[in-house]
Formats: sequence, C-alpha cells, structure tokens
Amino acid sequence: MFRVTGTLSAVSSPAVVAASYSAVLRLSVTSTLAIVSPPNPRWFSTFSRSFLGGRISSLRPPRVPSPCPIMLSGFSALKMRASFSSSGSSPGREILVQHLLVNGDDTELFAELQKKILDGEDMNDLAAEYSICPSKKDSGILGWVKLGQMVPEFEEAAFKAELNQVVRCRTQFGLHLLQVLSEREPVKDIQVEELHSKMQDPVFMDEAQLIDVREPDEIAIASLPGFKVFPLHQFGTWAPDITSKLNPEKDVFVMCKVGGRSMQVANWLQSQGFKSVYNVAGGIQAYSLKVDPSIPTY
Repeated sequence: MFRVTGTLSAVSSPAVVAASYSAVLRLSVTSTLAIVSPPNPRWFSTFSRSFLGGRISSLRPPRVPSPCPIMLSGFSALKMRASFSSSGSSPGREILVQHLLVNGDDTELFAELQKKILDGEDMNDLAAEYSICPSKKDSGILGWVKLGQMVPEFEEAAFKAELNQVVRCRTQFGLHLLQVLSEREPVKDIQVEELHSKMQDPVFMDEAQLIDVREPDEIAIASLPGFKVFPLHQFGTWAPDITSKLNPEKDVFVMCKVGGRSMQVANWLQSQGFKSVYNVAGGIQAYSLKVDPSIPTY
C-alpha cells in the first residue's frame, strides 16, 4: 500500500542554503512530490526537514586533512537506477548524500563507528542510533544536493567521494561519516522547436513517452498529439504505479502550460529512477508562439 504525500513548490530539489561564517547556516530539504512506502525509510525518494541549524563561528575548526575512504557495500536499497559515473560529470551534477554526525570532541565514539562500518555494519542503522543530526530520523539521508549548497568541508568531502564509499570530515558542527548513495545530472530542457522537429519522425513518436501534466480543462483548450495526460492535481492516482505506466529506461518528455509544473514532475520522475527526462521549455504556450500559432493560448 502506497501513500502519496508532499506539496508542490518552486524548489524541485533539496535546497541547502549556504551562509557566510557570520550568518546562520541552515540546510533544508523541501519536499515537492514524494511517494512514501512505510515503514522502511530506505525507500524515501524525497525528504522534508531542517538540518544543522545554529550560529557559525568566525573561525573554522581543524579538519581532517583529506577525506579518508572506507569501502563498504551497505545501503544498497537506495542505489538509484539513474546514476552516473562520478568522473566527467557536469558542474550541475547532484548527489544523494547520507551522513552520520557526532560531537567534535567525541573522537572515541567516532573511531568506534568507523570500525563498525569497516566490520560491515550498515550506516543506515548507525545513523539512526548515534547521529546527533535531526536527519537521524531518516537514517541520515540528506537528499539531493549540488555544489554551493553545503558548508565547504562537507561539500569537499562529498563531491570527491566515490559512490558507496564512506569518507570522514570535520565541520564546525562536529565529525561526519558520509557516503554518496547516487548521483545524477539535472533534468534537461528541450526547446519547442527541437521537440516539433522530433515529432515529425514516426519512430520518435512510437518510442518517446510524451506526458502533459496540465488539468483536463486546460487540455480541452489546447493540446498536442501523442501526449498522454497525467494531471498534476491527480498525482495521487497515477504516481504510485508510475513505472507500470511509463518505462524508466526510455526518454520522457514532460509538458505543461509554461514549464513550471512540468519541471517539478520531471524532477520527481528522475528521483524515481527514470534515466532520461526532458522538460518542454516554455510549455504549450511557447509551442503556440514559436511553432504553431493555430494552437490556442490561454
């Protein structure tokens, strides 16, 4: 049994607000569309919480000179199908991060936890039991983040780590053990002119998965051939079994009126493991203005 939760917002990926050392740092993850399958937290695909609040000292504490890898195979349940090699990724690359945080002076516990991981214990369980971060309730999972959204020490360690490798770092909040569970490139935009050109190819129309997330009353005014309707307001009816309706291995093109709602759904599809998702930039309104003026605008 699935329960669909979440709200829609302009933020479609975890937002981690990086502040200066004289300001309050808050890393927050804003839920957009989430399917929750209780009770196992390993299957969470998006998260909603605040992380690491508090004043930041003007002086950085000492840190581990370089991330020290600890190889492990745990937390395999959250290895996303939509993952890429860490080498050669674009600057917009996003990573799915899990971590465990202990007090900076609790070096004995930190060493003990490193040993437990080396001995094969899963960070999922260790974070839930020992971490002092509020993310412990989600087994230490912070969600999808990108460069510029985390404090420098944590970011440096995370973005240099290999997939499923545990590394350590020190920040002003304490000592961290962290691992990157998956990585992905941002959802790609496709311009309406390019989409129109592709739609002239019968092979493309047979193979591509075209979805329109507008509401039925909007569809009645203007629509494009070949697009299946997945109304966003009916998300709860089609989201739980989305992989039976769409093939995660094939290209998906998502359209709405001007591109905002479709981007949110495109990001959500990617979080569900869809490998190649495109957002129709400007939506059907841009298609009418730039390609086919006979399509009504509203």
